Amino acid sequence: MRLLERMRKEWFMVGIVLAIAGAKLKPSVGVHGGPLKPEITVSYIAVATIFFNSGLSLKTEELTSALVHIKLHLFIQIFTLVFFPAAIWLFLQLLSITSINEWLLKGLQTVGCMPPPVSSAVILTKAVGGNEAAAIFNSAFGSFLGIVITPLLLLLFLGSSSTVPFTSIFSQLFMTVVVPLIIGQIVRRYIKDWLERKKPPFGAISSSVLLMIIYTTFCDTFSNPHIDLDKFSLVLILFIIVSIQLSFMLLTFIFSTRNNSGFTPADTVAIIFCSTHKSLTLGSEVDEATSVTEDAPSCSGVNMYRIVHTDNSENLYL
Repeated sequence: MRLLERMRKEWFMVGIVLAIAGAKLKPSVGVHGGPLKPEITVSYIAVATIFFNSGLSLKTEELTSALVHIKLHLFIQIFTLVFFPAAIWLFLQLLSITSINEWLLKGLQTVGCMPPPVSSAVILTKAVGGNEAAAIFNSAFGSFLGIVITPLLLLLFLGSSSTVPFTSIFSQLFMTVVVPLIIGQIVRRYIKDWLERKKPPFGAISSSVLLMIIYTTFCDTFSNPHIDLDKFSLVLILFIIVSIQLSFMLLTFIFSTRNNSGFTPADTVAIIFCSTHKSLTLGSEVDEATSVTEDAPSCSGVNMYRIVHTDNSENLYL
């Protein structure tokens, strides 16, 4: 009984394991172009659902208050788009002298250049009682910044030439993030009393949507027929990624909880998730237009990056 209660309490973690296992067993179901059509259901419907859900659950004054929290926004954006990729680059200079597959290292640098996540940071911040409004603003704002900054970072650190479809990415972000959030706020005004009485499980709904995103992402990863990596490199890079993630989360926690930081505990939660996590659903849109003119084996790893061979060039996908 205790095990069942524990599993019920930690259903999201159990769901992640099941989602990955399901993707491994039958990747064709959730692969790009497969029956679930993740290019539509995930890229548009799932993300829009998360932000509509947030618009319904958040009070307008909370969003307004988060909008003017400039210090918090600067901390998150500078950490994730300046400190994070620079620190990864310095670390990879040391790893480059090892026998780790160089394309795994390039993939790690690519992930480091990504903007904050659009959906997961918001969901995780909400799940543990953090500043959800701040997470929403920084996820959206960081994604818009990433349209311009991420290709520049890839050019700087990887020497890759890039042409990004600014209009299409901007439109997708606007339609899947901003519009659903505004609609959610409008709808909330008319059903506010009902929402306060019934208290719908907004967190569970968003977490379920995130499980779908995780499932389809791993379906794409496991369906790649060209994975050709030595186990040593793969295991080592997985260990490195987990170590980097934990180290950066600890670092943001230390900086944001200092006596003179000016951040509340709720702000700290938003900072930890927004500053150290990288875009899962929009990174591919930016990287899809970034080319690296070298031959390399296709590979995959943690944080869902992979290098896919197309004709005479390589496209890096998150």
